[in-house]
Amino acid sequence: MATLTPPDPGQVTATALGPWPGEDPVEATRIVRGELGSPHLPFLAELADRGVGADALGRTASLLVDLAVDVQPYGWRVVDRPGRDLKRARSALSTDINVLADLIGAEDAPSTDLKVQLRGPLSLAAGLHLHNGERALIDYGARRDIAASLAAGVEGHLKRLATAAPGARIVVQVDEPEIASVLAGTIPTSSGYRTLRSVPGQEITESWRLVIDALRAAGAVEVVVSVPEIEAPFDRILAAGADGIAVPLRALTSRQWEQLAGAVEAGKRFWAGALDVADPAARLPRVAEVVDTLWRPWRQLGLPAATLGALRVTPSNGLGRHSPSSATAVLSRLTQVADGLNQLALG
Repeated sequence: MATLTPPDPGQVTATALGPWPGEDPVEATRIVRGELGSPHLPFLAELADRGVGADALGRTASLLVDLAVDVQPYGWRVVDRPGRDLKRARSALSTDINVLADLIGAEDAPSTDLKVQLRGPLSLAAGLHLHNGERALIDYGARRDIAASLAAGVEGHLKRLATAAPGARIVVQVDEPEIASVLAGTIPTSSGYRTLRSVPGQEITESWRLVIDALRAAGAVEVVVSVPEIEAPFDRILAAGADGIAVPLRALTSRQWEQLAGAVEAGKRFWAGALDVADPAARLPRVAEVVDTLWRPWRQLGLPAATLGALRVTPSNGLGRHSPSSATAVLSRLTQVADGLNQLALG
């Protein structure tokens, strides 16, 4: 894959986290690309409503090399040979990429950027089960094999995306929704009577570095690790070589804001989950309210307005529980927030 220029950090842009409502990839792709035109960051939507294999875990597991999975009553399990569930997951992802290629081919001016999201190696190990029904997270060898398998699988995935979106700069969001529990040792065993031992921090950093390096080698121009705000290990994300951090703003502490400010000053991206969408029935906050949730701490930390270009604004959550019209309204509001922040950046 040819070397590509990273997205320009000179202005605030908008994107969303990936999950999208409904079962129609054509409709989802049209909406996302229509609302998030350049300079914003359109993404390959995840339509979990389609069923087994369309969920975030199964979608990422379908990329694993030399590790097959299927679905048991307790969830996805590592198995000896590929079965029907893995074929369904691969087929759903292939359909999405084909739809993306068709729609891009019909666009007069396709976006120069495309974002995809993957479940990170630690949350993947927490979600996959071994032959005995226990979570793969319990076993060091299984954790290592899953990280290596994922790193091996991203090359083919990004090549398919590059073919579907010729010339697009591919941005990858690595999702680690379980990372706080992985670090704290609070993930339950299959029996539910015990919890799994916490994974050492250095191992987490090394697993992320393995996957991030593989994504870069496969052509990704930006790799961001997405984590919940509770006990978010920002230092380990940056030590692993990520280009940025994606995190909701809901409960960030003063110390976490300071860490994020330091990352911005070091040239990293900050994907701010500034638009609270946890309740699909709630009204969207006004643009000025959302802008203030970022601009106020930005000033308090002494960050100059010119550095606002390090921001991408996102929803606090995925949009899978929203209606298509509500999810579309969220994307529209995000671009309005980005415009408001860009006006501040220009003084």
